[in-house]
Amino acid sequence: MTIPPGFLALREEASTTLSAWHASSAEQHGLRERYVAHLAEEPAGCWRDGPPIHLTAGVLLLDAAGEHALLTLHPKVGLWLQLGGHLEADDSSLRDAALREGTEESGIDGIVISADPIDLHAHPLGGNFTRCTEHLDVRYAGWAPPGASPVRSDESDDLAWWPVDDLPTKTDPDLSNLVAAARACPRPNTPRST
Repeated sequence: MTIPPGFLALREEASTTLSAWHASSAEQHGLRERYVAHLAEEPAGCWRDGPPIHLTAGVLLLDAAGEHALLTLHPKVGLWLQLGGHLEADDSSLRDAALREGTEESGIDGIVISADPIDLHAHPLGGNFTRCTEHLDVRYAGWAPPGASPVRSDESDDLAWWPVDDLPTKTDPDLSNLVAAARACPRPNTPRST
């Protein structure tokens, strides 16, 4: 199997980003070490067509005031989750992948994204996924411009703003921690282009 060159470059960038990232807890530190080891062992560790365990990128998107989180009703797992998904060969970094995913899945242009990841989350996947068995997700915080109206993509069963203090019950148990991390993250001043 020939690995597309873009994924080899992305693997190097991801390894550098994760190696320099300051984990907020012992659990996050352990995940970071696991991700870095995975990338060292798997040349195709960022590619969905590579090993069944691979990196993904996500973004917890807040409204401009930081009072609502935009969540997608994931069609394969039936839960309200943050935006995100697989990396692509033309993503120049994990951050750019998270921004691309956030823009594609929300339909919102002008998203501002955090400089660094805010959370790592490894989750095994059920039978609704074809060849993926586990995603090693790298999550960023994002902010929509004032008055942004989301547009649901084909990748979602629903898309909605949820008050940060009244999140849906049908979600991942760690979502409230992810929202808290996003709200505590310093907001950059300028949007990133896709």
